[in-house]
Amino acid sequence: MKFLPLVWAGLKRKKLRTALTFLSIFIAFMLFAFLGALKEALSGGVSMAGLDRLIVRHKVSLIQTLPESYKGRIQSINGVEAVCHQTWFGGIYQDPKNFFPNMPVEPAAFLTMFPEFVLPDAQQRAWLGTRTGAIVGRLTAERFQWKVGDRIPLRSPIWGQPAGQAQWEFDIVGIYDGTKKGTDTSQLFFRYDYFEEARQREKGQVGWYTVRVADPARAAEIAATIDGEFANSPYETKTEPEGAFAQGFAQQIGDIGSIVMAVVGAVFFTILLVAGNTMVQSVRERTEELGVLKAIGFSNFLVLVLVLLESCCIAILGGFCGLGTAWLIIASGNPIPSLLPVFFLPTGSLVSGGLLAMALGIVAGLLPAWQAMRLRIADALRRGG
Repeated sequence: MKFLPLVWAGLKRKKLRTALTFLSIFIAFMLFAFLGALKEALSGGVSMAGLDRLIVRHKVSLIQTLPESYKGRIQSINGVEAVCHQTWFGGIYQDPKNFFPNMPVEPAAFLTMFPEFVLPDAQQRAWLGTRTGAIVGRLTAERFQWKVGDRIPLRSPIWGQPAGQAQWEFDIVGIYDGTKKGTDTSQLFFRYDYFEEARQREKGQVGWYTVRVADPARAAEIAATIDGEFANSPYETKTEPEGAFAQGFAQQIGDIGSIVMAVVGAVFFTILLVAGNTMVQSVRERTEELGVLKAIGFSNFLVLVLVLLESCCIAILGGFCGLGTAWLIIASGNPIPSLLPVFFLPTGSLVSGGLLAMALGIVAGLLPAWQAMRLRIADALRRGG
């Protein structure tokens, strides 16, 4: 601690250079944090997926439907604990840019299957008792300023108009929250029986099934059994873990993890060169001062530590400030809820960023610190003179 004034004096020697290096590191770590939040938003369904849940979809494509009658056959398979189905509705509220996920489900089976969706008991009862009832996630409710009791119209380019009506209309009977921070609260769910009665085509068809298995260790075996049950039928199936299903959605945009790593790697390689160059110049300019320090009793190891501390100080200060600023901005709200169902900075990204800042300081300062340690007193004073 007593050597910190020496470190600080070294940083203040060239204020403009230090400030520019600090800003470079600051911006790099802000970018790192925003990319971490973006990655979580686009692939958050993977981390939230249940280990005991499987998705059964059409073997050809997700847009192909399956018979509703498959539910009973899936339920009868040994090891299956519960089954529910969902269907992509594609409803539009007022304007096509007002996109949000919405789908018909069987309320009781759905809430049992997905305990991460929290809905008050009174609102659950209201949903079960209201034919046109729908529940909506907190994010979408706040986005459109919906409240319980509102009646909202939706148009569906996929399913067209309901029988006898100009558009689909739903009564908001509940607003659900998530048990975890990463739970998707951007969706709207309405009753399948109302959907089935009112739609004018593909009656008796559903989008996909979610299956809970009693023993997650048998998930692969049960998945194979389900697909075998419907092999060589007009509607063959593909059964996969819920995490793989969610990953498939995310990878329609691209391999998010690889994209983030590529961008972060390029940025931090550049920042490493900037910080390393700063430290090399700083040591070169202070050759005589380092020689004097050694002459008055500073050991080679202590000189090495001082240079590393200087490098780590600017890297950690810039990195932590960048991470903190990004965290405050991200915590202020979701900028594009129509595209990002969840938007927050995971704790893992903060920890990784902090460790990366320390590593950056050590790696950037290692070479100049080694050179300073090996510097001989006579050579240092001769260069200074």
